[in-house]
Amino acid sequence: MNGLRRALGLGLRGGWRRWPSSWPAGGARVAPRRATPGGFSTVSSVERPPRRWEAAKDPREEEEEFVFPEYHQEEEKPDLEKLLRGLIDEEEEEKEEAANNPRVPRPPPPLQAPDGRLPKQPRRRKPHKPSGSPDPSIPSSGVGCSGCGAELHCRDPALPGYLPSAKYLSLLGRPGEPPQGEGEGQGEAQAGECPEKALEDAVCQRCWLLMYHQQALRVQVTREEYRNVVSSAVRGSLRHGRPPLVLCMADVLDLPDSLPLDLPEVVGDQANILVLGNKVDLLPGDSPGYLKRLQQRLLEACAHIGLNQDSGGPNQRVIDVHLLSAKTGYGVEELISKMQRSWKFNGDVYLVGATNTGKSTLFNTLLQSDYCKSRASDVIHRATISPWPGTTLNLLKFPIINPTPYRIFRREERLAADAAKAEEDLSEEERNHLKTLKKQSYLIGRVGRTFQLSQKLRKNCEIDFDADALSFNAEEEPTLPSKTTKKAELSYNEVKDARWFHDTPGIIRDGCVLNLLNEKEVKLVLPTCAIVPRTFVLKPGMTLFLGALGRIDYVQGDQSSWFTVVASNLVPVHITMVEKADAIYEKHAGHKLLKVPMGGEERMKDFPPLVPQDVMLEGAGDAEAVADIKLSSAGWVAVTAHSKNKMHLRCYTPEGTALTIRKPPLLPHIVQIKGERLRRSVAYKTKRPPPFVENLGKNVRKQQKNVI
Repeated sequence: MNGLRRALGLGLRGGWRRWPSSWPAGGARVAPRRATPGGFSTVSSVERPPRRWEAAKDPREEEEEFVFPEYHQEEEKPDLEKLLRGLIDEEEEEKEEAANNPRVPRPPPPLQAPDGRLPKQPRRRKPHKPSGSPDPSIPSSGVGCSGCGAELHCRDPALPGYLPSAKYLSLLGRPGEPPQGEGEGQGEAQAGECPEKALEDAVCQRCWLLMYHQQALRVQVTREEYRNVVSSAVRGSLRHGRPPLVLCMADVLDLPDSLPLDLPEVVGDQANILVLGNKVDLLPGDSPGYLKRLQQRLLEACAHIGLNQDSGGPNQRVIDVHLLSAKTGYGVEELISKMQRSWKFNGDVYLVGATNTGKSTLFNTLLQSDYCKSRASDVIHRATISPWPGTTLNLLKFPIINPTPYRIFRREERLAADAAKAEEDLSEEERNHLKTLKKQSYLIGRVGRTFQLSQKLRKNCEIDFDADALSFNAEEEPTLPSKTTKKAELSYNEVKDARWFHDTPGIIRDGCVLNLLNEKEVKLVLPTCAIVPRTFVLKPGMTLFLGALGRIDYVQGDQSSWFTVVASNLVPVHITMVEKADAIYEKHAGHKLLKVPMGGEERMKDFPPLVPQDVMLEGAGDAEAVADIKLSSAGWVAVTAHSKNKMHLRCYTPEGTALTIRKPPLLPHIVQIKGERLRRSVAYKTKRPPPFVENLGKNVRKQQKNVI
């Protein structure tokens, strides 16, 4: 037995060591990383003993970090088209560098292993550098980008709609200009073709980088220019003798700030207004009937900026308030039915709102639905969508289908048939899509289409047989003709009396923290999957950090209180003492612990400092939040305190951004969505409510009973 022990000791000598005697006695006894059933894990930098080459640290200097490993959004499967285009662009850049710098020696080949194999090297994806140069002498095209709507030109890279001059001329088919390879802007043109036809499918350089390289270019567009584009479109000459219907899009996560204060001036006093609350799929239901409460909060926010539901006031009528998710399709079919029954075919429809409220996502969803003409979805290009504020720069539109009684009858038949289906009755592709959405959202809907060409007919329409092109004699080499597909176009009769659905540029808001962030930081701060609330119990004298974007000091109070963070799962939460908060911010802002902003000391030099604001609250009971402390667009913290507990809080946001105290809170019972308290920690285990699909057979009664 002793020999076996010695053998095991020799075999495990490299992986087992005693803790050194320098380990601090009585230090911070934080257990090793433990993934709890609720999704939290507590991690400390003292969770392991120090190595021999490391100096022992004072446990008083260590900080507890709350990691959120379980509810991060899964990485999407890579798009093959985007990958191929990225490889093509990289090859073209290498060829250009080799042509411009012929004397640069090539790097030596990597050393080979004894078996002749090359060692695997990690692939580093370089940021794509836009190539090409402008040409101010060439006039603008007068044609809009199919992705953002901006007028295409090659004059100035800082203006919306820019294309490099070489690519711009090749698309126009100008004589004497050789066609360029694949790059920014797509489409081919024949020589002498008019600009409207030649640039019909083209996208600007900015949209190209957003779609294929996830890079955002800043353009010189002021807030007044955005506002003027929207206002002139909505308040222009009345088409068909009627004022338009305005769909006012609001982000329910950012109420009331997602409704700009000057929105009544933009839409005018003649428009009929339907208010849409988007992104409800990201919020967990804190109690039965929570969607009705969200509708009421949305109405209160509209009244705050001067949009009234009754006909009193300056003739601005909010005819209805509707909640939906443009991403998952929840509430979209109901919205289409409402507009087809009430608005019918009376006039044009305009989709307006602030930036990042999801207007372009809803535009793309409706483009593939019963609200758009059947053939138009094959002709109209989808809008460019990205988390970057102000992606849409001009008007985009598609023709609205005329809801005749026969079409409405057929549509209701399809909706009834879809609602009777169970999840097992769906196709494999749709089940996989629902499975993905259930991981990312709480509320899900299925958007279908009643009138559309079958796939067989679509394929038959693309066949173009040319006998002369296929014929050859014995003396000639057989060659295959080039594949040319005729572009689908809407006829004059289809659009002469059409009513149009317009997507407008987002109105830029003042005091928004997203205006201070770069593209990587925006992707972290804007939630894209279901928000799981994180609850902490704090005593007076403690501080809560939401990244480096917000801070709440519990200065004074009678008892401990609960602070529930409702923000992106990727933004970390850090808890410390008030006397140490300033030192922690100076040390960790821009680094891994606080994470956002990122970039170290150089990044924080350009970032504005945190500005305090004192807030006085009085508790209403341990089951209901008294108020939401909204840290600009970074998220909010719901404060729950014992009854009659008077609290003095000091809240910080970056200078120039808005701090909003929301009373009553948006989700007053959100403190109930938590698990057990973690041992020797201020945090609770997280709990995620189950998702809900609205138009499945077994969920219809559940929706009427529990959700709405």
